[in-house]
Amino acid sequence: MFLSNVTVFMPSVLTLIGIPGLESVQSWIGIPFCAMYILAMIGNSLLLFIIKSEPSLHEPMYIFIGMLGVTDIVLASSIMPKMLGIFWFHTQEIYFDSCLLQMWFIHTFECIESGILLAMALDRYVAICYPLRYATIFTHKLVAQLGTVVVLRAAILVAPCLVLIKYRFQFYHTTVISHTYCEHMAIVKLAAGNIKINKIYGLFVAFTVSGFDLTFITFSYSQIFVTVFHLPQKESRLKAFNTCIAHICVFLQLYFLAFFSFFTHRFGSHIPPYIHILFSSMYLLVPPFLNPLVYGVKTKQIRVSVVKMCCP
Repeated sequence: MFLSNVTVFMPSVLTLIGIPGLESVQSWIGIPFCAMYILAMIGNSLLLFIIKSEPSLHEPMYIFIGMLGVTDIVLASSIMPKMLGIFWFHTQEIYFDSCLLQMWFIHTFECIESGILLAMALDRYVAICYPLRYATIFTHKLVAQLGTVVVLRAAILVAPCLVLIKYRFQFYHTTVISHTYCEHMAIVKLAAGNIKINKIYGLFVAFTVSGFDLTFITFSYSQIFVTVFHLPQKESRLKAFNTCIAHICVFLQLYFLAFFSFFTHRFGSHIPPYIHILFSSMYLLVPPFLNPLVYGVKTKQIRVSVVKMCCP
C-alpha cells in the first residue's frame, strides 16, 4: 500500500472508530446494544420455531412474518459482532473487502425488509378487501414468487453500489470511517475521486425502493381502513383492524428510523455526529428487537402458540 501526503492508494484495511465523541463511554453503550441483540436473536428464533412447528401457522401472513424474522437475524448479525468488538475490545480494523461485503449485506437486507413489509401489506389488503378470493390469490406458490422477487430486487439494486466503489476509486483521503459499521455513504466519502455518480446511484436506490414500497403500502392500508369502517358489525371492524395494527407498528418504526438516518447522513450537517451514528445503529437493531415482541403480543395465533409451548 502506497502512502502520500494527501491520499492512500488502494487501502487493504479500514478503521471503524465507533461513535465519534463518545469513545470514552462506548463500553457502556455496548451493554444495552448487546442485550437488545441477544433478545432479538432469541425472539426471532423462537418466532421461526413456532411458525415452523405449528401447522396452523403455515399461512401466507405467518410465512411473511417468518421471512421478516430471518431478515432481522441476518441484519442484526451483520453489524453487532463487529460493533461490540469496537466497543469492548477496540478491534477497529476491518479488511476493505470485508467492509464492502458488510455494506452489501446491510443495504440488501434493508431492501428485503422493506419488500417483505410491502408483501405483508398486500396480503392484508386481499384478505380484508377480497376475503372470498384470498385463498385462491395468495397461494404458497405466490408467496414463494413474491419472496424471490423481493430478494432478487434487493441484491440487484445494491450490487452496483459495491462495484462502483471497488472499481471506480483507487485513492482515498483517509482510511478512517467515523461509524460503527460500513455504510455506503460513509465509505464513499473517504474517496479522493469524484463521488457524484455514487451519491446519485445511492439516492436512486433509496428513493426507488422506499418510494415504490411506501406508495403501495400506504395505498393498501388506506383501502383496508375504508373497507373496515364500512363493515356492519363493530366486532368485525375490531377484529379486522387488530390483524393490521401489528404490521402498521412495525412499518412505522422501521421507516421513521430509516428516514431519520438517511436524511441526517446527507443533509444534517448541523446534527452532532454521535446523534446520527447512534440512530443509524439503532435503526438496524431496534426493528429486529421489537418485531418479535410486536407480533408476539398483537397476533393471537402466535401468542396462543407461545403459551402452549411454555405451558403444555
